[in-house]
Amino acid sequence: MNTESKYKNKYDTCHLTYALNIIGGKWRLPILWTLHKHDILRYNQLKRSIEGITNMMLTQSLKDLEAYGIIHRKQYMEIPPRVEYSLTKDGKDLIPALIALAKWGKHINEKNKCD
Repeated sequence: MNTESKYKNKYDTCHLTYALNIIGGKWRLPILWTLHKHDILRYNQLKRSIEGITNMMLTQSLKDLEAYGIIHRKQYMEIPPRVEYSLTKDGKDLIPALIALAKWGKHINEKNKCD
């Protein structure tokens, strides 16, 4: 039995699904938003800005976002080593969509509140 095709559906090739897979997950949105607010951050600054994130999750999320071209990692060859993270142009282009999504979420949340 081919289990690979068992879980596929027609939305696997949808552009929206692709985009949501890039920004999905518990830590990617907080990382993106923090970099948006601060422009450039070093690793420890980023870690201190995102409450509850572990080193392992931050490192993996940064690698994933860098692989997708959403964030830029700049390493300086100095002692001690210094690494800075920032949003790429594609990452900055994503921010208006996130702001719109946040406004929509606020509207739906307020609309569905029980009095």
